[in-house]
This record gives sequence, structure tokens and C-alpha cells, in this order.
Amino acid sequence: MIWLVLGIAVWAGGWALNVWLAGRAKSTATSLAVPVVFGLTLVVIWECLVRGLEISPVLLPPPTAIGARFAASTGVLWEDFVQTVIKGALSGYVIGCLAALGVALLADRFVFLRRGLLPVGNFVAALPIIGLAPIMVMWFGFDWQSKAAIVVVMVFFPLLVNTVQGLQASEVMQRDLMRTYAAGYWTTLIKLRLPAAMPFIFNGLKIATTLALIGAIVAEFFGSPIRGMGFRISTSVGQLALDLVWAEILVAAIAGSAFYGAVALIERAVTFWHPSQRRRT
Repeated sequence: MIWLVLGIAVWAGGWALNVWLAGRAKSTATSLAVPVVFGLTLVVIWECLVRGLEISPVLLPPPTAIGARFAASTGVLWEDFVQTVIKGALSGYVIGCLAALGVALLADRFVFLRRGLLPVGNFVAALPIIGLAPIMVMWFGFDWQSKAAIVVVMVFFPLLVNTVQGLQASEVMQRDLMRTYAAGYWTTLIKLRLPAAMPFIFNGLKIATTLALIGAIVAEFFGSPIRGMGFRISTSVGQLALDLVWAEILVAAIAGSAFYGAVALIERAVTFWHPSQRRRT
């Protein structure tokens, strides 16, 4: 009963504090404080509900147990992080994105490629990963190479579609102006069309960050060496070690947020001129 009362009190306090912070003048401090307070409030409520309702740790462990397991398993978590995120997701992300950008430039140059690839891209993007993963594992083996191959397939077509659309985003008057300066295809591409396409490209890159991590983790359910985040989640569920499962989920959440945030920071630096990046006063 005490835990439930404490949870209600924390919820009320967090709500009031967030309302107060949201009503203040917008600044970097308040922008960071609102999500931090909201997140901490949810964690404390989670702890209070689990203990107050006496929920079995097999069903839902409390955050303190997850934190203790996280601290006790840093070696295992780091090994899984390197295997899944660095080797599988990041390598596949880089290869897939570079390939997509190169093919998008070819598709922009040759109309028949654009007309043929985009429908195929929409078709492949709709394929379920659980259908592709076993095939890639059979082709590339059980180590990180098969996970990277799956990530390449998952990130390639979303970025391809966004890049091709972005290269068409420049206005007719802008292209006509480049022609009056006797600018050729490559000059127009570099000076006008690629800069205009950057918001579209970064939109695809940000989508791909999420797809890359999901693809690498899910692919490990279909074959993996004795390490990796997907492998650890699968085996820990079978062992009823739910605190370790949640610790792996926490690592995945941190890695995904950092990955997305890094791309967003690069986007802000590259597309500082775009209206979406201008700070509102």
C-alpha cells in the first residue's frame, strides 16, 4: 500500500513539475529537463507499481533489479554491443547507405533505372525481416556478416527512395538559372540539386538508423554465435532471466538514441539553411 501511495505522489509531483517547466521560457535547460523529469517519473512509478502490486520478477522486474543486473553484467553487455551494433548494424548501415546513394545518382542520371528500381524498392521494403533473415544466415554464415547483409537490405531502399525524390526537389526556375550560366549536369548536381536533396537524404538516414539496429537484433534470433544482443535476449528469455533481457533492451535503447542523435546533429550542421533547422524565437 505504501508503494502505491508513493507512486501516486510521484506521479502528481512529476506532472506538476513538468507543467511548471513547460510554462517557462523555452531554453536548452528546460528542453532537456522536461523529458528527463518525465522519464524519471515513469521509472519511479514502474518501481512502485511492481513492488506495490507484488508483480513477479519473471513477468516484470523492477528498475532497481535491472540496474543491478546492468552493473553486474557490463562485460557481457559490452561484448554483445560490439557484436550487434558495431559489427552488424554499423557496418551494414555504412555499406547500405553508400550503395543507396551511389545507385540513386545512377537512377537520377538514367530514367529507366529510376522507373525500374523504385517499384522494386517498394516491394523489397515490404518484405518481412523474418523471411529474409534465415536466407541471409544460410548465405553468409552465423557471424556478424549475415546480420550486416540484412541491415544492408533494410536500409538500402528507404534511403534510395528518399534520395531520388530529393534530387527532384529543386525548383524549375532554379534549374533554368543554372542553364543560363551554362552549368553542366555535374555542376548543377553539386551546386544545386544535392544541397536541395539533403533534407530528404537525412530523413532517409535517420529512418535507416532505426531499421539497422532492429534488423541486426532480430536477425540474431535466427542464428548467431554465443554473443550478440538478439542471441542474449533469446537465451535469457528461455532461462527466465528477465532482468538481463531488460538490461539488453536498455543498451539497445541507448545505442539507438545515440545513433539517431548523431545523425540528427550532422543534419543540423549540414542543412543549417533549411527552415526546419532554424531556431524559433
